[in-house]
Amino acid sequence: MNNPISIDAAGSPAAETAHVGDQDATMTKTQQRATLRDYIQLTKPGIVFHNLITAFGGFWVASRWELDWLLLILTMLGTALIVASGCALNNYLDRELDAKMARTQERALVTGKLTPGFVLGFGLVLGAIGTVVLGMVNILTALLGVIGMILYVWVYTMMFKRTSVWSTFVGSFSGAVPPVMGYVAVTNTMDAGAWILFLILFLWQPPHFWALGIRRVEEYRAAGFPLLPVVRGSFVTKISMVRYVVLLVPVSMLLYFYGYVGEVYMFAAAGLGLIWALMCLQGFQTKDTEEENKWAKKMFVYSINYLTILIILMVVTTTHAV
Repeated sequence: MNNPISIDAAGSPAAETAHVGDQDATMTKTQQRATLRDYIQLTKPGIVFHNLITAFGGFWVASRWELDWLLLILTMLGTALIVASGCALNNYLDRELDAKMARTQERALVTGKLTPGFVLGFGLVLGAIGTVVLGMVNILTALLGVIGMILYVWVYTMMFKRTSVWSTFVGSFSGAVPPVMGYVAVTNTMDAGAWILFLILFLWQPPHFWALGIRRVEEYRAAGFPLLPVVRGSFVTKISMVRYVVLLVPVSMLLYFYGYVGEVYMFAAAGLGLIWALMCLQGFQTKDTEEENKWAKKMFVYSINYLTILIILMVVTTTHAV
């Protein structure tokens, strides 16, 4: 039976041993480079955290201060696992494109710290566990979680992200699901409150993401993403951002008119939205790329703070159950 281990030109057993030893050392070094942080980063913890904030907001608004703590824990855990699953699978599908962008070149899958097969399995396992946990909440919440993950992974990442300027619009559907999951975890029905929360997150996402797209337009162009700023330019993108933000202002106030929150929320939501709309308009006054990038960064940061403050106001001003 032939020896499966090749030897060097001199046929030296010592050289053969050294060669095998070098291979083992290289493999061990590669394996050691994958740290706990690498596994955590696969799930994009920042995205998971912000989705949990919105899910908590939906849960609290539906609970009206009468919390079922076990239900809350199960909802948050299941939502975190589902979102983490989608992010891991997104890493798997985007690994070649991520290698072309400075922002994503150091991801563990791109650098070879983790293998595609492992990341695929990791993502699927997280999704399966998350679905089971959400099923313990109720079937509607679990169904929404699965729908959101399918929309994000297969429809957005696989189909639209690589082919169409409509990718951000399509991706907004999946990003708007977590607050609805939190809400229906309590109500087990898609009523007005669920749809209002969906619309708030749906309208918030495009101007939030396009701000990043304008700032990093050359990276997205180099990677081959047909993002709106890449295909249509920043002027058209800014017009689209204004449209979404202007629509968001009255939609965000619907929670008050339907009796879910108090007046403080209504006035604050109106004020925050109008400030964002004015910031959008300021983008048309930028004179060069440097000014435009600074404006886009301010827009991106403000969008995150806007949503965070809005959710906090929802929680604090939620009306009590009658």
